[in-house]
Amino acid sequence: MIVATTDTIPGAEIVETLGLVRGSTVRSRHIGKDIMAAFRNVVGGEVVEYTKLLAEAREVSLQRMVESAEEMGATAIVGTRFITAGVAQGSAEIVAYGTAVKLA
Repeated sequence: MIVATTDTIPGAEIVETLGLVRGSTVRSRHIGKDIMAAFRNVVGGEVVEYTKLLAEAREVSLQRMVESAEEMGATAIVGTRFITAGVAQGSAEIVAYGTAVKLA
């Protein structure tokens, strides 16, 4: 499966547009990671615990989007984007979305 942030794929022809596909996940913070993050807020620097949490969430949402496109018979996804939204205190939703297409 080709996944692109562009609206076209160089060297490939889109022969059919199948529609919107998306994948999402909601992740919450972990008390142990919160303690480490609070310590990092005092001394400064990257909050690695949250960076890893969000990276994993992006991968899960991306994989779910790809699975949705495969179910539609797509060979590629164009116009891929990610959005993040707070759901409740301490949790966030990551959504990957794009347009499922068939390539020649």
